[in-house]
This record gives sequence, structure tokens and C-alpha cells, in this order.
Amino acid sequence: MTNLDADNFLGRIALLRVHQGELKKGQTVAWMKRDGSVANVRISELMMTEALTRKPAEKAGPGDICAVAGIPDIMIGETLADAENPVPLPLITVDEPAISMTIGTNTSPLVGRGGTGKGADAKAAVKDRKVTARQVKDRLDRELIGNVSLRVLDTDRPDAWEVQGRGELALAILVETMRREGYELTVGKPQVVTKEVDGKVYEPVERMTIDVPEEHMGAVTQLMGVRKGRMDNMSNHGSGWVRMEFVVPSRGLIGFRTEFLTQTRGTGIAHSIHEGHEPWFGTLTTRNNGSLVADRAGAVTAFAMTNLQERGVLFVEPGTEVYEGMIVGENSRSDDMDVNITKEKKLTNMRSSTADVAESIVPPRKLSLEQSLEFCRDDECVEVTPEAVRIRKVVLDQRERARAASRAKHG
Repeated sequence: MTNLDADNFLGRIALLRVHQGELKKGQTVAWMKRDGSVANVRISELMMTEALTRKPAEKAGPGDICAVAGIPDIMIGETLADAENPVPLPLITVDEPAISMTIGTNTSPLVGRGGTGKGADAKAAVKDRKVTARQVKDRLDRELIGNVSLRVLDTDRPDAWEVQGRGELALAILVETMRREGYELTVGKPQVVTKEVDGKVYEPVERMTIDVPEEHMGAVTQLMGVRKGRMDNMSNHGSGWVRMEFVVPSRGLIGFRTEFLTQTRGTGIAHSIHEGHEPWFGTLTTRNNGSLVADRAGAVTAFAMTNLQERGVLFVEPGTEVYEGMIVGENSRSDDMDVNITKEKKLTNMRSSTADVAESIVPPRKLSLEQSLEFCRDDECVEVTPEAVRIRKVVLDQRERARAASRAKHG
């Protein structure tokens, strides 16, 4: 058995290739599990792929690739064999999860709001939202049926779960899929999944192969050096391109893709594969700049943006609804700054609010879901809704954050 799929009516579907003999619909076969045990199961459905669809079939012979339903807990690498003479095939192993993130219900002040359209359309859009813990958990459980690289673990909160996967992109695809299906989520900063070996902490590492033009070789080497990457091989065949191989900790690749494309001006090609686990590499440098955090709820004004754009790069545009604790930009300094981005210009009897002022607003930087997850710090998370992706502080209240920072500073 080499792959898994899922169906709303049939449940888990095993995709396999027949090595010997024949497989028939309704046949009883020996299910040889990973732990060495054997159980007799019945093939309730047998399907063959024809063009782009699966069609029911009565039997499959050697070399045929088919789909089998009726075995709810079957996993990749297990064997279906003759019930009279069961002989297992070599096991296929699935890589251990390397990255985890916390996925929970949306807890922001804007939960359930922001539907597009007016009147009945807006009400219908809000009504279709999936915002409860039960709906989120049911969706994650459904994902487990056909996604073998995923693990869902309970946390100390009833409305949040730790989701482990092979990489940041795989988890971002899951969140994006749920967003498009109408779910509202709070997603935590991606973390690395460690394990303990002989009393020492080990972390997953990746073997990354990078192809870049020669002029970007120094920038890429510096980029990997900051992420504790170790160069294993480099080859230059005189074609103007250089191929480099690095062994780098998986957590060093969180946020790497955006910087890599920027440094190579979109010309670089990078590919990574799981290499195993190595002792903890130490502290990695994260982003140096702090965040601009909204200190009150309201709508963003052009007047406030004009005054704040000197402080850093903004992520919002005029008219955007914000709330206390929402991150509206990146500070040019290393510390966080609470700002009033809803400030309006005062009216006087001498001039109107727009007179004598030519508002010149720098276009905001629009962050995608992946870029938002990369931007997050440990005390930040991402609010994901069908209409918007917002970055926010885990603790929204400004005074509570200040008290927590003071306690941490004084031990």
C-alpha cells in the first residue's frame, strides 16, 4: 500500500499496486500491519482509475494500480496478502513530523464578522461561517483520514490543538484549504518538533539543494550561515550557475523562502528533503524588527498612516477595521510600539480636515498566509478568516502585555 485518499461515503481509501495474484471485490484478504499482527478483512469496494476518475471494478491483476475501501485504519507500507498464505512486502516508512503549529478557534473581537456583500448575502455569509471548536476539530479529524504526514494532538485548551506536519508549507496548505471552506482559525507560530536521545535534545534537519546564478552565491551562503546551515558540497560547471548542498535545521527554514527569493531576485531554486535528527543547533536569529501594534479599535485613517509610515512598513490600508492588539506594521526598530492608527485630523474653523494637505501614503505591504506565519514571533499569532489574514498579539490587552513583560524582565 503506497498512498491514502479519503471519501465522504467510503472513508479511508488505500491506493495500492498488485504485485502477485488477483484482488477481487468482496474478497477476504490478510491485512498485515506495521506491528507484525495479521487480521482478516473484506474488500468492500474495488476501484480502478480510468482517465481522471475512479470507476468500480470486479478484479485487479499483477501490475494494476487500484483503490480499495473497507479498511478504516490501514496505513502506508502495510500489505494485503492471500488469507491462506500471507507474505508481507517490505515496509515503507513515512518521515516523522518536523514542524508543529497550534490551530484553534478564532478568538479575536472580529470573529464571525466581515462577510462580503450587503443585506441577505452578508447574513448568509456569516451564517455559513464555521467558528466553533467542534467544527474545527471535526475538520482536522477528517484531514487525518487521507493525510498520513499529519498528527493532531490535544493541548491544555479545549478549543486549540497541536498539528504536526512535514513542513511549514504543508501546514499552511491545510490552513488555506480550511479558510476557503469557511473556517475561522487562530494559528500559532510554527515550532520545531524535537525528541530526546540519551538525555540530549535532538531536532530534525533537512538536506537542502540550492541552484543559483554565480552572482548570488555569497548572499545565499550568508543566508544559510545565519540559519546554522552547514555546506556539504558545492559544484560549478562553468554554466554561470552554482549548485550547493546544505544540512540545515528544519526550524531554520521557517521564513527562509521569502528571503531567499528576495536575495536571488526570484532566480534561485531550492529543494529540501528530510535528513534525520541531529543535536540541538542552538539559538537562531529571528527577525530583528519589532511590530507596530494597534492600541485601540476602529477604522484606519489616511491621516494616521501618513504620520506612522516613517516609523516602519505598514500592512493595512485606509478604511481597514482594526482592534487592540492587532499588528498593523513592522517597526523600524527592534522593540514593539503601540500606535494609534485610527487617529483623525482635527477640524478647525480655519480649514477643513483635508485642506492644504496632499496625503502621500506609501502603498502597504500585503502579506500572504505563508508570509504572515513567517513574520510571527513567539508572542504573536495569525487570525485566519475567509476574507482576511491578520497578525495579532496572543494577549490583546496592552496593559496585560506590559505587566507580563515587566514580570519577565525582573524574573
